[in-house]
Amino acid sequence: MALITTGNGFIRDLEKFGSLGVYVPLEGGYEGRYRRRLRATGYTNLHITARGLGDVAAYLKGVHGVRPPHLGKKSTGSGAAVGEVYYLPPMIDSHLQHLPPKSKGLLLWIIEGHILSDQEVEYLANLPKLEPRVKVVIERGGDRYFRWTSLEKTLLAS
Repeated sequence: MALITTGNGFIRDLEKFGSLGVYVPLEGGYEGRYRRRLRATGYTNLHITARGLGDVAAYLKGVHGVRPPHLGKKSTGSGAAVGEVYYLPPMIDSHLQHLPPKSKGLLLWIIEGHILSDQEVEYLANLPKLEPRVKVVIERGGDRYFRWTSLEKTLLAS
């Protein structure tokens, strides 16, 4: 990798494929540079972790229920009762509604993507086809240098 990279190839491939699987050095730092370059070209970043997502399709594109953590405490009648569920709006749709007028779209950057199942990765690879304003980047593993490939190719390799 060059000492100072422009990220043009990364941006070009992201716009071409819609979703990318990236392999980042474990010491970190490189992914922030590429996210900053994408933000400079007009994308709004949404940075989430794959841990605890649950049903990916429901979390990103559907109304989904969330239970508050138990924390070992009994309910006193006020606040969240045991078994109470809060319903949250679709994450992708709510962020797309609030995009700036000149934005190119929404970039969904998912870290720790190696824990996702093949079915979840396949859904995320097809998400830009369902919603063209959404681009997806999933960190699929570690490597000695920052590299990327289309998300479908990482699905075939796993």
